[in-house]
Amino acid sequence: MPLYRRIPKLKHFPMVNRQQYTVINVGKLASLSANAEVTLAALMDAGIVTTDDGPLKLLGDGEVTQPLQVTAAAFTASARSKIEGAGGTCNLLD
Repeated sequence: MPLYRRIPKLKHFPMVNRQQYTVINVGKLASLSANAEVTLAALMDAGIVTTDDGPLKLLGDGEVTQPLQVTAAAFTASARSKIEGAGGTCNLLD
C-alpha cells in the first residue's frame, strides 16, 4: 500500500482525548426553586437530567429568573452571564 494511503489525513482525524460532557441549557433550570443548589446529582434527582455522560456543562439557551447556586465543570459565557444576572453564583469544579 502506498505511503499516502497509510498516513492518517488531518481533515477528519479524530481527537484523541476528547472531553465528554453532560450538557443542559439554562432554560431547563427555570423549574427549580429560588436559591437551589444545582449540581449534576441534584439535577438527576429532580429528573431534569436522566443520564450521566460526564461532568456537567451549562449552555446559554433559555432564560432564568430566580437566583441559583450552580456548580458545574464548564459554563458558556452566555450561561454564566444569565445566571449571575439573575442574582445566582457560578462555581467551577476542579
